[in-house]
Amino acid sequence: MQLQERINAFVKLGEFLSQFSNEVITKKDNVEFNDLFFDGFKHQLKLAEEHNGWFTQENIRFSLKSWTETLTLSNLNKWLKPYDFQESDSKLIAIIMAGNIPLVGFHDFLTVLVTGHHVLVKQSSNDKHLLPYLAKYLEYAEPNFRGCISFTEERLENFEAVIATGSNNTARYFEYYFKGKPSIIRNNRNSVAVLTGNETLDDLKKLSEDIFRYYGLGCRNVSKLFVPKGYNFDVFFESVYHWHPIIEETKYANNYDYNKAVYLMSEFDMLENGFLMIKEDTSYASPIATLFYEYYEDIALLKEKLNVDSQQIQCIVSKGIFENEVPFGTTQKPQLWDYADSVNSVEFLISIS
Repeated sequence: MQLQERINAFVKLGEFLSQFSNEVITKKDNVEFNDLFFDGFKHQLKLAEEHNGWFTQENIRFSLKSWTETLTLSNLNKWLKPYDFQESDSKLIAIIMAGNIPLVGFHDFLTVLVTGHHVLVKQSSNDKHLLPYLAKYLEYAEPNFRGCISFTEERLENFEAVIATGSNNTARYFEYYFKGKPSIIRNNRNSVAVLTGNETLDDLKKLSEDIFRYYGLGCRNVSKLFVPKGYNFDVFFESVYHWHPIIEETKYANNYDYNKAVYLMSEFDMLENGFLMIKEDTSYASPIATLFYEYYEDIALLKEKLNVDSQQIQCIVSKGIFENEVPFGTTQKPQLWDYADSVNSVEFLISIS
């Protein structure tokens, strides 16, 4: 199978997903294999929400829309153009996926297949309905993918390299267990936003998307703010208020109530607006419904601190401060070349060809 054939198959998958990325699901006439897959995928969306209360239809649609916009011929060609693909024997690459947000492991899945390898997927039990169905669609879109994709719930065997994502504890286990194999091992990371106090209301409204999308469960969600000494949070609270319906979601509300009770009993100082608490804390990982913040006095010293702590940080959201900053409102819309933990998985997979 040639590279362009693999690319074309994912373009077809993007066209298929486009039918499900809006609030009203609309069947299109020009999408291949719709009669086989359209109704079945609607059912998988329902199962995914029933199985995992964090996977609301809104958040699943957001994920599908992001991939619809990503899986275009121009994007895929731009992503892969810099690399020299030598057609060679395919290796079996194992992927251990997280399950914190819908289709969180799809980029790894795509990267393994588009680089010409076979994939063995071990999914999280929290996100097990969508990807196998999409994999089956790919096998129809490009019959040469048949035999290249497999899923397992058992112990991984006979693979030649691995990409594994987990918590800090499981990452240490992965590093030991896979020490004899080429690997990419990912652990917990969080994203931060650096504010100067000069942001517009629109900037902060965009930032609220980075905070609340997926209930803050993703590593690209902003879990902490760095703000200048004396920062006034009134404008910030005003800018995020349009997210207040989130408190009507039972799982989020339960976390909000629990964490608020813990903070009050511990007599921690905090600010809150009925659906979000902000607390001064040096940690990067904040609980659900909570945003940590930390003051800074010198932006140069803050840059040094964040550089030292880079292994704990996925994204830095700011406006004209950092070289590799992510613009407000875009953390959950990464490009294909925005690699998790800044580890280039395409280069990794080409190196083991």
